Amino acid sequence: MFAGRGRGRPAGIAAGVVADAVFGDPRRGHPVALFGRGAAALERHTYSDSRFAGTLHTAGLLVAVALAGALAERAGGCAMAAATFVSLGGTSLCRTGEQMAALLEVGDIDGARQLLPSLCGRDPAVLDEAGLTRAALESIAENTSDAQVAPLVWAAAGGTPAVLVYRAANTLDAMIGNRSPRYARFGWAAARFDDLANLAGSRLTGVLVVVCAPVVGGSPVAALRAWRRDAHKHPSPNAGVAEASFAGALGVRLGGPTQYAHELEIRPTLGDGRVPEVADLARAVRLSRAVQVAAALVAVLVSVVCRSGRRVSPRE
Repeated sequence: MFAGRGRGRPAGIAAGVVADAVFGDPRRGHPVALFGRGAAALERHTYSDSRFAGTLHTAGLLVAVALAGALAERAGGCAMAAATFVSLGGTSLCRTGEQMAALLEVGDIDGARQLLPSLCGRDPAVLDEAGLTRAALESIAENTSDAQVAPLVWAAAGGTPAVLVYRAANTLDAMIGNRSPRYARFGWAAARFDDLANLAGSRLTGVLVVVCAPVVGGSPVAALRAWRRDAHKHPSPNAGVAEASFAGALGVRLGGPTQYAHELEIRPTLGDGRVPEVADLARAVRLSRAVQVAAALVAVLVSVVCRSGRRVSPRE
C-alpha cells in the first residue's frame, strides 16, 4: 500500500489522520516536543535582540527539518503517515475543548483555569466563566486551522518535508513569535513565516466552516457574512478568518479584551450574535470535528488528483 512516494501520499495522509483520530497526541516523546526542546537549547546560543539573529535561528531550524523530511520521504507512504500523524493536533484539541466545556458546565472555574493553558496563552487568573468560554471557543476556532487543516494542506501539496516544516514553523511561532519584550525582534521571522504558511489553510478552514455550519444548526450565510465583514479586523491575517467564520456559524460574538501574560489586547468584535455560552463551546467542538473530517477528505482527494496528474504524460 505504501510503495513509492507518488502512490504513498494519499494512503499516508489517510493513515496519519486515522492514527490521530485514534490516539491523539502522544503523551511522552512527542516529536514536536522534542523539536521544541532542541530549538530552545539552540536559542541559548543564537539569541540576540535583533531580527537578523532571529531570522538565522528560524531559517536554520526549518532548513534542517526540510532536509530530514526529504530523507524520510524515501520511505514513501510510511513516512507520510508518520509525518501527518505527528503534525496533526485536531483530536487532542477537541478532547481538551470537551473537557473545558464539561468543567464549565458544572461550574468548576478553578479546574477550567488550570486547563486553559492547554488551549491558549491567555492569563486564566483574570477570566470568569464567560471569559474562559470565549477564550476556549476562539482557541478551538483558530487551532482547527493551525493544528489540523493547514497541516493537511501542506501534506497534500508538498508531502513529508512540507508538513514537517509547517509543524516546525508553527511550533517556533508559539515559542518565539509572540510580541513580548524578549521576542519582539528575535521572533519576527518566525511569526511572519507562520503567517505565510497558514494563509491557504485558514482560507480553506473558512470555506469548510461555511459548508459545515448546518452540522451545528448554524447558517452558512451567516458564517460567510461574518468572515467577509469581520476577519480583516483581527490582528492576525489567519486567525481572523477562522474565528469570524466560527462566530457566524455559531451565531455568537467573539473578540473584546484579551489578556496575555505580557500585554492586554483589545480585540475587534467578530460576528454579531450573542455572547457565547458553555453550550456554544460544545457546539464549536462539534463544528471543529466536522471541519477536520472535511479537510481530511479534501487533502486525500487533492493528493490523489495530483498523483494522477503526474502519471499522465503528454502524447508525442
